Amino acid sequence: MPGGSRRLTPEQRSSLARLAAYTSWANTVDRAERTRRAREAAATRFERQVDPRNELDPTTRRQRAESARRAHFQRMAYLSSLARRRKRQSSKRNTASGR
Repeated sequence: MPGGSRRLTPEQRSSLARLAAYTSWANTVDRAERTRRAREAAATRFERQVDPRNELDPTTRRQRAESARRAHFQRMAYLSSLARRRKRQSSKRNTASGR
């Protein structure tokens, strides 16, 4: 590990992980193939969510799964915006109180 055996701070670990990820992606020839299994697993997950007993026809199941996927990402975006707002407000309060 770079830097010897000493303990790394969370920021250093994050930086090294980011470096490794960028290096890995820089050496990836076929990006779509590298992520194919993950995309397939996600699609299967949403299909099971909307049709756990596999009763719908494939077209309807795919359409509903796509709606569930969009709802999932919209929910994450909404929660992320709330977290950013809370962080901003907390930072303003800390600045105003002299912390």
